[in-house]
Amino acid sequence: MAKRRIQTDNAPQPGGTYSQAIEVDGWIYVAGQVPIDPATGEFVEADIKVQTDRVLKNLKAIVEAGGATIKDVVKTTVFLADLSEFGQMNEIYGQYFSGEMPPARATVEVAALPRGCKIEIDAVAKK
Repeated sequence: MAKRRIQTDNAPQPGGTYSQAIEVDGWIYVAGQVPIDPATGEFVEADIKVQTDRVLKNLKAIVEAGGATIKDVVKTTVFLADLSEFGQMNEIYGQYFSGEMPPARATVEVAALPRGCKIEIDAVAKK
């Protein structure tokens, strides 16, 4: 099994001992993304819609750095600090994952997320 690290400057740099993504046999496993602007390295303090958009831009950049597209994402996990914001998150999420075959998804409410953010999303894509 050959593993390849995926790294791009178009998404936030890892803040710990993990990779932005790892590819194994054409499968891309993207680490959880939070709303950090890669251009500034700053956390995006905004409402759930703005944070969701930033997270999905980061995720998209990593998937593309791995040689895939957002349409190649087959599974996501959405972690929300407040499940009552699901509808607003889903509105933005649907702008990235629309069409006949959006990825499978789990959405869970969590007690806390890094830096007090409202959302984190990880993904699996297949090239």
